[in-house]
Amino acid sequence: MLYTTHPTPLGDLLLAGPERGVLAWISMPGQKGGAVVGTGWRRDDEAFRDAQEQFDAYFAGDLKEFDLAHATTGTVFRERVWAALDEIPYGSTVTYGALAEMAGVDRRAVRAVGGAVGSNPLTVVHPCHRVVGANGTLTGFAGGLDRKRTLLTLEGALPAPL
Repeated sequence: MLYTTHPTPLGDLLLAGPERGVLAWISMPGQKGGAVVGTGWRRDDEAFRDAQEQFDAYFAGDLKEFDLAHATTGTVFRERVWAALDEIPYGSTVTYGALAEMAGVDRRAVRAVGGAVGSNPLTVVHPCHRVVGANGTLTGFAGGLDRKRTLLTLEGALPAPL
């Protein structure tokens, strides 16, 4: 597995994948269930240059949609939920129930959908930060609610603090 780190307003993101340009993991410091450098992983600071450039553009407000090759390994259900995350427009939010419908599952499957969202291996790229509670409150983000708030504010889904 190749990896590098990249500085962002969320902290140094860990970018990792099986080959150059193909991501399997993106995680931030302290992320619940996030990737950590494993035995035998090899640091290659050029392996994910495109991802690094896209993150810089995203955090500068110049990129609204990521276009990165990835090789995630989840169940069919999780992959379906992660694909549905990609359909949430920049600057907007959806509830877990709405995401369930987007993924083609019953709205009552919100716990299972929440589990899939919580195990998202490509944080920010698969925009799990755009999923909110049924009443619109910020809930459940593996990187912490402060980071979720930062991302949603950057995207204009939340007002900037005064």
